[in-house]
Amino acid sequence: MRFAGECIFFTRQLERLFENEYYKNQLIRSSGSASLNFGEAQGTITDKDFVFKVSLVVKELKESRNSLKILDYIKEGDDSKRNKLLIEVEQLIAISSKMIINKR
Repeated sequence: MRFAGECIFFTRQLERLFENEYYKNQLIRSSGSASLNFGEAQGTITDKDFVFKVSLVVKELKESRNSLKILDYIKEGDDSKRNKLLIEVEQLIAISSKMIINKR
């Protein structure tokens, strides 16, 4: 949840250019989806359903990472905030992936 919120704060600072709007919207959707799917995973009954939901979390986090990397490449947004988000998304991908491995 915190990651999705921080992505929203980050995108609010982006200049209103066509390309920024595209990746901003994509980042908000994918980070929010990761958060919501993780919430759903916490309420699952079976390990199979948990693995499926957390797999969706990983997919959405990777999509968020790609949007952040593109914004990083074109040097949009505050450097330190963008870099913090890139580090955090890598950590969240690693944690979520480990959760899947542990449930299998």
